[in-house]
Amino acid sequence: MVQSPATHVDAYLTEAPDDRKVVLTRLRELCRAELKGFTEVMAYGMPTYRRDGVAEVAFASQKQYLSLYLLRGDVRDAFAERLAGQDMGKSCLRFRRSAGVDFDLVRDLLRATAAAPGPLC
Repeated sequence: MVQSPATHVDAYLTEAPDDRKVVLTRLRELCRAELKGFTEVMAYGMPTYRRDGVAEVAFASQKQYLSLYLLRGDVRDAFAERLAGQDMGKSCLRFRRSAGVDFDLVRDLLRATAAAPGPLC
């Protein structure tokens, strides 16, 4: 995993590769809009969104792809059908091309996460 030394999300976005800045900025906008009551922090070298001090969502610019970390197993399970065709790790949704980010899916995942606390993976 590529970790950033940035201490705040604005700096993280500034140092991102130009071809990814627009997508990373849009991911941040969605997180800030949908994750009401969450705190935006830098953790593990990436923008992270915490509820009551617990990280539930993060995103990152990795070497080969963009990642959205969904740390709630219940949300991933609820979206299993829509996630079936996606490149997924245990808690990571990977987008190999910036143009391939499904922002509607991301928005829906964030809304489901924000709806109620749940178990982390």
